[in-house]
Amino acid sequence: MKKLQKFLPHMLAILGFILVSVIYFYPILQGKKILQSDIVQYTAMAKEQNDFRAETNTEPYWTNSAFGGMPTYQLGAKYPHNYIKKIDELIRFLPRPADYMFLYFIGFYILLLVLKVNPLKAFFGAIAFGFSTYLIIIIGVGHNAKAHAIGYMPLILAGVLLVFQQRKYIIGGLLTTIAVALEINANHFQMTYYLLILLLIMTIYFVYEAFKNKESKSLLASLGTLAIAGILAIGANATTLLATSEYAKESTRGKSDLTYSPDGSKSTDTSLMTYEYITQYSYGIAESFNLISPRIFGGTMSENVGTNSAVYEYAITQNVPADQAKEIVKTAPTYWGGQYSVAAPAYIGAVVFFLAVLALFCDNRKIKYVFLAGALTSLFLSWGKNFPMLTNFFIDFVPLYNKFRAVSSIQVILELCMPILAIMGFQSFFDLESKEKWANLWKSAAVSLGVLALLFIFKGAFSFGSESDDNLVQYYGPEFLEAIKTDRKTMYVNDLLRSMAFIIFAAIAFWLSIKNTISKNVAVILIGILMISDLFFIGKTYLNASNFENAQQVNEPFQENSFDTAILEDKSYYRVFEVSTNALSDPRASYFHKSIGGYSAVKPIRMQQLFDYQIAENNMEVINMLNVKYLIQTNEKQEQITIKNTQANGNAWFVKELKTVNSADAEMKALNKFDSKNMAFVNSKDFPNVQKNSFVKDSSSTINLTKYAPNNLKYISNNANKGFVVFSEMYYKNGWNAYIDGKLQEHIRVNYALRALSIPAGKHNIEFKFEPQVVQTGSIISLVSFILIVLLFFGAIYYENKKKLNSENI
Repeated sequence: MKKLQKFLPHMLAILGFILVSVIYFYPILQGKKILQSDIVQYTAMAKEQNDFRAETNTEPYWTNSAFGGMPTYQLGAKYPHNYIKKIDELIRFLPRPADYMFLYFIGFYILLLVLKVNPLKAFFGAIAFGFSTYLIIIIGVGHNAKAHAIGYMPLILAGVLLVFQQRKYIIGGLLTTIAVALEINANHFQMTYYLLILLLIMTIYFVYEAFKNKESKSLLASLGTLAIAGILAIGANATTLLATSEYAKESTRGKSDLTYSPDGSKSTDTSLMTYEYITQYSYGIAESFNLISPRIFGGTMSENVGTNSAVYEYAITQNVPADQAKEIVKTAPTYWGGQYSVAAPAYIGAVVFFLAVLALFCDNRKIKYVFLAGALTSLFLSWGKNFPMLTNFFIDFVPLYNKFRAVSSIQVILELCMPILAIMGFQSFFDLESKEKWANLWKSAAVSLGVLALLFIFKGAFSFGSESDDNLVQYYGPEFLEAIKTDRKTMYVNDLLRSMAFIIFAAIAFWLSIKNTISKNVAVILIGILMISDLFFIGKTYLNASNFENAQQVNEPFQENSFDTAILEDKSYYRVFEVSTNALSDPRASYFHKSIGGYSAVKPIRMQQLFDYQIAENNMEVINMLNVKYLIQTNEKQEQITIKNTQANGNAWFVKELKTVNSADAEMKALNKFDSKNMAFVNSKDFPNVQKNSFVKDSSSTINLTKYAPNNLKYISNNANKGFVVFSEMYYKNGWNAYIDGKLQEHIRVNYALRALSIPAGKHNIEFKFEPQVVQTGSIISLVSFILIVLLFFGAIYYENKKKLNSENI
């Protein structure tokens, strides 16, 4: 009975997390799903892979539906012996997206328990963390992998603290192992990388403390435990990590072999991840204050300012009908910060900020400085190009930092650390004497309210204008812009007053508890409700029932058009190009066809370069060699039409001549003007054993595709003489194997991106199989690592039980 009473608060907390998660996203109870823009794109990209898996119950690991062909390693590929994924699915048992919110809650709750926070405060703290606006909005736009990775961050911190701080090497080591394995399994390495920065800060702190207190043995034990945990966690995810690492080199995250730009100018940067691309989403320095007051910089690119707004009054004065004016104010462009695009302000909560300040005054644990340092580091790095001294240092000297874009997203560390500090302050306040409580309360209130008051006083220093306002003047006139600026000022003032009010009410609740006017528990509940409601209403502004659609629309986000239907009547194997300046950012065609376009943060680098250097310049020979049989274009009437390309080269063809070039630059330039049906170019630097050659090609030379699967292509060739065949398939050395009559043969890359193969005279069966060794190797490592984790888990249970029995017998 006592054991039940001990676990009852935690059981109630878990039940509460389930209920809150489901109620927050209550449309899931009606069978609806959230329409997430990024998941819509993923659905298109992964369509061929998912269909093949459903039909054959096998994994292709390759898709031809996007970018002419690419591995599916970043498209939800399923690997053998990935048992960590099974554990993850057990934890995330709720319908999506409630599963991610539950993950936020439960991980943060466990972390707070490790920090000695009582269950009630930990419950409120977990919900406050999960309701952080950024964490809500990434679910809304479909950054599922990001939400997934963030959800496991608190668990990792909990494990590390158990090892370092409480020296619980067994339970802490196991928790760290499982948490890190789950984190890696989430497959958002940018978030994991940012967490490593926080863990580095934490490790430096504990190393310093160990040396200061001359505790080198415990330090070595802690570091050893965490090292083993990391190795096992990495091993359990070996396939994912090895495959991702292998493909990254061939993607836009890798290095370019070209030394000139598409415009012909000299290029000194070997990466397609330019400084401008990395820092495109940089947080404004002053804009950072919307972490504590949500819409002081206008909220988002499209805000509902209501009928009491200056925009509404302006519309009415322009004789716009009232119904139309009400529609206009729903999408007012109020955002005036410096970011490229904003879906919602990254609001952590005014009460959370107040409690975090309180922690700095009243919590005596020095670990608070680790979380403060983590918050400040992430804030400074999120400024990106607005703080070039720090950003440039990290891009130039910190390993792997330049592999990630959208530097503003590092604020997830701040959004993790500030709620931790807040609940530390919430917990420690009630452990103080009355005099100390009052002294720390008024100091914290003065600092928190003082920051907001200064923003209010100096509001005249802001112009409430942005660089994009020129477009508003151009399209709508200067009077409309003035109306927008008026509404921006109103939002600025109102949200500052709103944040002040929440802080004042929380401070009053603390003060009443000091005066014993209300009990401690009542104060905790009142402040918890204030903290949660503050975040709840802001979150609901940007993600609510209107974001949900019926399941069929979400599962099938693209509708087949007449031109799709016409193209699909052709049952042969070919490619489609939906002509657009954003062709490599639009996955719609990939949903229905084999496309050379698509959407991915890790596009194949060579297809990106073919597009930038050749396709964008209307080089039809490159279009032909990619077997683009149909082009979807927009005519003068802005109608989409289909054009059949009768010059497409087909699936494979014999050429008359193989020429050699000695660099990637020369290989790309050779494509500027060439006869793709009769000529091919090979880079001798990459294939030194291949020599230029001429071949006899006559009308009797044929090669035909007889079987198609994403990971298996079969051809029959017939040629009177030895020949050289170019295939309209993307070359990828790490997995594709070529066979002639069942015997493995070396194939090479020609024309910068395609496969090619020498074929003997006569009739032959030719087959390409995608057989990635990385999957086989990684799966064995994953299996062994997981077995070791299981053995350690049961070994730990045996050890703890034996230890307990021995202590009882003494």
